[in-house]
Amino acid sequence: GQGHGHGGRGRREAPARKKADPIEQVLRLTLEEMYYGVQKNLKLTRTVIRGGAEQRVSETLTIDVKPGWKKGTKITFPEKGDEAPGVIAADIIFVVDEKKHPQFERDGNDLITTKVVDLHEALLGTSVFITTLNGKSINVDIPEIVSPKYVKVLVGEGMPLSKSPNSKGDMKIKFDIRFPKELTGEQKAQLKSILGNAQY
Repeated sequence: GQGHGHGGRGRREAPARKKADPIEQVLRLTLEEMYYGVQKNLKLTRTVIRGGAEQRVSETLTIDVKPGWKKGTKITFPEKGDEAPGVIAADIIFVVDEKKHPQFERDGNDLITTKVVDLHEALLGTSVFITTLNGKSINVDIPEIVSPKYVKVLVGEGMPLSKSPNSKGDMKIKFDIRFPKELTGEQKAQLKSILGNAQY
């Protein structure tokens, strides 16, 4: 028919294959995994086209989590989505999310923990016991008065910096001050005579 004469030109003008939109997946990591680094092997089943026929294949994608990675870090595997005729397979992008930790919150490269102290400890001085993410036990002396906004900083006991893993952020200890449920008249009188004359 007529179409044959235009074959060459038609091929040249064929529309470029469109790339499928990227597919985002969440990679949930513990603080310990982001402290030490870890290798994650993720199973992926995808459709590929071999010899014009579609088939399902299983692959393993390996992610080397580096010490100090943060929530929001993205790892891209180019064109690992499903293949289809006339389409370039999508990139698969893993986005790091942080699992809740029982003891620490993360703030950038710093770790924050909250310790409960009784009111008399807050006024007279105390010590608190911390187990760090690398399993080290630290006994922290607090000789000063602990006010509700007081923060004790342990320099270099935070998360590794991803660009220089030998450097670390800080650990910040906040305090939750526990007050007595009730006081007797005598206790109140004693406290008034002591605290009423204290310097504020």
